Amino acid sequence: MCEVHIIGQILGASEFQENNLFCKWGLNSGGNWKIIEGLNGGQTQLDDPLSNEMCYWCHPVDVHYATKGIQGWPKFHFQVWHQDDYGRDQFVSYGFCHVPTSSGFHELQCVTWKPVSSFCDRIYEYFLGGGLQLKNPCNIYQGLERYRLQTTSKGIIHLHLHVITRNFDKYKIVTN
Repeated sequence: MCEVHIIGQILGASEFQENNLFCKWGLNSGGNWKIIEGLNGGQTQLDDPLSNEMCYWCHPVDVHYATKGIQGWPKFHFQVWHQDDYGRDQFVSYGFCHVPTSSGFHELQCVTWKPVSSFCDRIYEYFLGGGLQLKNPCNIYQGLERYRLQTTSKGIIHLHLHVITRNFDKYKIVTN
C-alpha cells in the first residue's frame, strides 16, 4: 500500500477582526484511506494577540495514512471560534485546504469564510451572540451545496507541513 505521512503544525491565524481565537480542525479523506497512526482532528488552544497581530496556536499535526488509491486525497477543514468577554464561544468562520500531493515542506494559507446573514440576524448576533452556521459541516469541504452559499471573507489560517510519501513510485503513481 502507498503511505502518506503529514507532519507539521497549524501555525496560527491572521487578518481576523476578533481576538481570543481558537480553531477546531479535522482531516477528511476518501474511503480508500486508512489512518495508521495519529489523530485526524482536534482543537487548538486560545490565543489573545494584541490588535492587528497574528494569533499563534503552533498546534501539532502528525498523521500517517495508508491508501489503495489517490482518490479522496486528504484535506483539512477548519472552524475558527472566538471567546467573548463573558466566556461564550462564538463561531467566526470556516475554511478548508488540500494537503499538498508533492513531498517536502509546504507553507499553506487557508482563506476562511462565513455565511452572510440578514441585517436582523447581524443585529441579533451583535447583542446576543451566536451567528449563522452550516447545518451540515460536511459542506465545508464538499462542493455540492457550497456553491449556493453567499459568504464573506474573514481571515487566514497558516500551516507549516512536511509531507512524506512512500511506495508511490512502486505502484507507478506520480503525485508531483
